[in-house]
Amino acid sequence: MQMSSVNDVKIYNLSHGKSLPEWLSDRKKRQLQKKDADIQRRIELIQDFEMPTVCHSIKVSRDGQFILAAGTYKPRIRCYDTYQLSLKFERCLDSDVVAFDILSDDYSKLVFLHCDRYVEFHSQHGHYYKTRIPKFGRDFSYHYPSCDLFFVGTSSEVFRLNLEQGRFLNSLQTDAVENNVCDINPVHHLFATGTSEGKVECWDPRVRNRVGMLDCALSSLTEGTEVQALPSVSALKFNGSLTMAVGTSTGQVLLYDLRSSRPLLVKDHFYNLPIKSLSFQDQLDLVVSSDAKIIKIWNKDNGKVFSSIQPQTNINDVCIYPHSGENNSSSMITSSDKALGPAPRWCSFLDNLTEELEESPESTVYDDYKFVTRKDLENLGLSHLVGSSLLRAYMHGYFMDIRLYHKVKSMANPFAYEEYRKDKIRQKIEESRTQRVQVKKLPKVNKDLALKLMEEGDDEAELASRKKKGKALPSLLGDDRFKVMFENPEYQVDEHSEEFRLLNPIVSKVGLKRKKKLRLLAQQTAASEQEEPEGRASSEEESSDDDKSWVEEVREQRKMLWQEGRDRRRQDRKEADRNTVLQPQFYQIKAGEEFRSFNDMARKQKLQKASLEDRLKLEENSGTSNVADTAVGSKQLTFTLKKSEQQRKQQQAEREHHEERKKLRRSAGHLSSGRGRGWGGGRGRGGGGGRGRGRGRY
Repeated sequence: MQMSSVNDVKIYNLSHGKSLPEWLSDRKKRQLQKKDADIQRRIELIQDFEMPTVCHSIKVSRDGQFILAAGTYKPRIRCYDTYQLSLKFERCLDSDVVAFDILSDDYSKLVFLHCDRYVEFHSQHGHYYKTRIPKFGRDFSYHYPSCDLFFVGTSSEVFRLNLEQGRFLNSLQTDAVENNVCDINPVHHLFATGTSEGKVECWDPRVRNRVGMLDCALSSLTEGTEVQALPSVSALKFNGSLTMAVGTSTGQVLLYDLRSSRPLLVKDHFYNLPIKSLSFQDQLDLVVSSDAKIIKIWNKDNGKVFSSIQPQTNINDVCIYPHSGENNSSSMITSSDKALGPAPRWCSFLDNLTEELEESPESTVYDDYKFVTRKDLENLGLSHLVGSSLLRAYMHGYFMDIRLYHKVKSMANPFAYEEYRKDKIRQKIEESRTQRVQVKKLPKVNKDLALKLMEEGDDEAELASRKKKGKALPSLLGDDRFKVMFENPEYQVDEHSEEFRLLNPIVSKVGLKRKKKLRLLAQQTAASEQEEPEGRASSEEESSDDDKSWVEEVREQRKMLWQEGRDRRRQDRKEADRNTVLQPQFYQIKAGEEFRSFNDMARKQKLQKASLEDRLKLEENSGTSNVADTAVGSKQLTFTLKKSEQQRKQQQAEREHHEERKKLRRSAGHLSSGRGRGWGGGRGRGGGGGRGRGRGRY
């Protein structure tokens, strides 16, 4: 059991205690409960009052004897008998439960709305009937006078199912796109539904007409509220005949009087999370509102916070046991608030326990297990246990038994206790030495700076002692913020660096001025009014001389640094020349050119540097250009472009080709052509021989 106090209101967490890991089997948990004394001392108000994974909704029967909870995984419903303080029965379902309600005084008549649009009815023996609604449902309410079930969900219609006739009735058509929650007033049976547009529509079930509408989205906006989206209605609850509480998806709770369209009070949770549940505590005029992080209890008249409960797990639903201060949240955590009322009759012994309970520190989760990373396992030499039953993988590491961890750690480092003991003895000796007379010792790092600070500190302390109200300023040596500068060698000041040599004249002059000022202030000689101007003039002259002196020193240091840098660069060049190995340099000749000699390259470079006149004379001598006088007295200059080596080679190749073709050509001068004549038989007139032509070969 754990006790916390908020606004001087004591709240007892009855489910607090030594927790067990979730991966342990039920058999292992029972064995630990038998052996472990801490687990045995844990208060278990109701036996097995928990869900395997998460609880979605929880309710108490009207007679107060049974507590029913719907959760997962697997989807199930559990019924607890408060008279026996134990689990009465458990029923598994086909799908998750979105909402459920108890129609009878006990558990004999139950209605479940599933996430797959099914509506399931249970009787005392178990499953009774199942039907389906046209759209996915989000909430429903039971109208006792007419035996009607009103279902709201992802539709603008409100579906009505009459349990007496066993059939669906005509739906109620709303102006909303979707409806999130609904509730029925217990006094005059007014039906109200909260929409996704942030409105509340009220209907009269007797005539099936809408009688009013409230715009809660605009009313929920207060000063300083950041609007990211349109607030929708996420919770709805009636109290009495005229009061209604509305919870929005942005974390505001609005209290309305049904006779007014403006809210009486707007309460902000400041978590920007949807309000999950709303309930009233009529004895103290309190409102209990909850979101996923916190349960707030506040006065419904002025909004003043009475108390709050913030569990370690997320909240899905809150149920208050009637006429008591007992709360049950969706994570199956039981808490008791004595200010809200006494403990219920079936657990009246809680009053005796809470009277003598003292506040105790919270225990660590998984006390018998140690969380180690893979690096810790390597240091302990237990990497080979990965994958075995001795290590349980969790997030970025593993859980292992705390006894095994201590045993292995003592074996891995057997001298750990001796080192710890020596450190403690050393600390005790140092603490005892602080009571003795302290001798000033220079630190190992930055001794010159420490000595300088000590001297300045002594001068300031002497000056402060002479003053009546003066107080010495704390020294850097005694300041923990600069402690590392005199202990870590990495903070050693390099006096040969360029930065230090440039700043040292300024710092030294500032230090001299400071010492001179301290000496002047230490003198208690009062100067006369006539001598004051002279003193001021002399001080100004001294300050100007000091400024000139440190400027000259800075210039001298810069000059010395420049000379040292020049000498250093010269020495580096000499070292580089000494280490350089001379190698021949190779040049690549352009395509189409021949290498003649280095003299030719020198001649070309010399020709490029010559003037135009000299180059023309050289070209004229070489036959490249020709200058001639014209008839009118002017000169005519003719240039013959110099062909490249590639062009010359191409022309030479063409000439050689023509010469070769000429040699291969055959002469036909010895051949002649002619025609031959011949006589042959032929026809002639008069029966004689005839004359004819013939061809002869040659």
